Amino acid sequence: MDDFKEVIESGCYYVDKTGFISELLDNRGKVNVFTRPRRFGKTLALSMLRYYFEREIFLNGELQDNRGLFTGLKIMDAKEAHLAYMGQYPVVFMSLKSARQARYDLAYHCIQNEIAKEFERHQYILQANDLTDAQKEQYLRFVEKRAGEPEYLTALEFLTRMLRRCTGKRVIVLLDEYDVPLENAWLRGFYGPMADFIRSLFESVLKSNENLEFAVITGCLRISKESIFTGLNNLDVISILNENYAEYFGFTIPEVETILQDFGITKKRDEIREWYDGYLFGDTEVYNPWSVMNYVKGALGKGENWPKAYWANTSSNDIVKNLVERADSTVRQELENLLAGGTIEKPIHEDVTYYDIYQSQDNLWNVLFFTGYLKKRKVRFELDTAYVTMAIPNAEVRYIYRNTVMEWTQQRIRQKDFSEFYQALLDKNTAVVEREMSLNLMETISFYDYREDYYHAYTAGLLKCMDGYIVKPNRESGLGRSDILLLSPVYEGIAVIIEVKVADTFAGLGGSAKKALEQIDARQYDVELKLEGYHTFLKYGFAFYKKQCRVMAC
Repeated sequence: MDDFKEVIESGCYYVDKTGFISELLDNRGKVNVFTRPRRFGKTLALSMLRYYFEREIFLNGELQDNRGLFTGLKIMDAKEAHLAYMGQYPVVFMSLKSARQARYDLAYHCIQNEIAKEFERHQYILQANDLTDAQKEQYLRFVEKRAGEPEYLTALEFLTRMLRRCTGKRVIVLLDEYDVPLENAWLRGFYGPMADFIRSLFESVLKSNENLEFAVITGCLRISKESIFTGLNNLDVISILNENYAEYFGFTIPEVETILQDFGITKKRDEIREWYDGYLFGDTEVYNPWSVMNYVKGALGKGENWPKAYWANTSSNDIVKNLVERADSTVRQELENLLAGGTIEKPIHEDVTYYDIYQSQDNLWNVLFFTGYLKKRKVRFELDTAYVTMAIPNAEVRYIYRNTVMEWTQQRIRQKDFSEFYQALLDKNTAVVEREMSLNLMETISFYDYREDYYHAYTAGLLKCMDGYIVKPNRESGLGRSDILLLSPVYEGIAVIIEVKVADTFAGLGGSAKKALEQIDARQYDVELKLEGYHTFLKYGFAFYKKQCRVMAC
């Protein structure tokens, strides 16, 4: 749930983040931009701010007083100066997450609809005598979505002006997922018109608006001022590099410990740490809250619970896919190093535009860092540039990388012509088979674990595209399981039996290949195949050392 009122009134388990309100009041700028990875509680945080600051309003004919929502929470122990803000301001609260659409007109319609809902929520001001007939008519055009596109460019500024006119109070503006329309437009090919629209919408309400008390904006990625914040000199940007507010997005170590105790699953502490910990906001260690709560919910059910990549399924991982697809040999080596638990160091620039992302690989690494796919290990400065040493945060994110790499590998296999390799396999031309296997391994991104299952999966993936043959990995046959079977239709009677071994050294490749080949006969992997009608057997021993392959056949 991301509506604070629903969470509290439903009696849900809530990790108290109301200290965010006090820190915001102490440190706020005129326009505060918080960038955090997706599913780290940004929407719930803004919803909490809305209910705390919003004055009593008539909604659906009833007076809405939100003070009771905060009973027993940390904010009620704050100093009087902070409590004095409770329920004192009109609040404009709008999310742009629905603008993830395939075309500009559809995305624009979704934003138009969100604007209409916020005007409708404040429709009580039409009962006051402070608005002129012309202003009431313009207001109703927004409610009924009859306003023209030029009017929408300044819709939020008009709403703050009308609210202040009727209430006498400046307005707090809360904008959630501000970068979603821009990221979506960039991916879909209509970035220009969407950026123009968002720029006008934001500038009118945030720049030189005398009706604005302050604004809080959230998103995953900081967008360059030159992109949509042109001329805004009152921005206070709080990214994951900042020390301030570090504990208010995501769960801290003490919070996770309390959760585990409350739900009686402290024995799962190490597993949860391995999978969902590892983020560093400022110098505060943070867990992924979405994944932790999903894991805890699963642990309350019957049966054994095991960790899953909950975060991987919350939205697309297009930025990881783009990095992998565009990877040159250097980036492939860097990815392999990261997947092996290593680190990379890159210059970090907080200002980007989506047009800049593919100008250099460093920009892609920047985006992965700020969106939660990499974590900070340490930072150093050279002149005015920060160089951050980064690593993969945890097992969950490593799973995302590995799956993305596997998908990319399979896509490459489907697109590439392997006819020479396939024919060499049928002809027992081991020199060509060796060469093709080694060349393709050099072009892939491996996981650097060098386990047999990796090479099994890779070899089976290559063979799946062989026309007219069926791949059957790990089939029970004879006195054991053969690693890979490649079978023609039974009437052709051809069976290729492959046993895979991993050598400890390059020099040991030949011995390992020979051992694999001997195992096929020793364990009689062809016995059941003969009973099924196969009569022509091609037996292979494949041995791997890192990205080198040795092949023997009989």
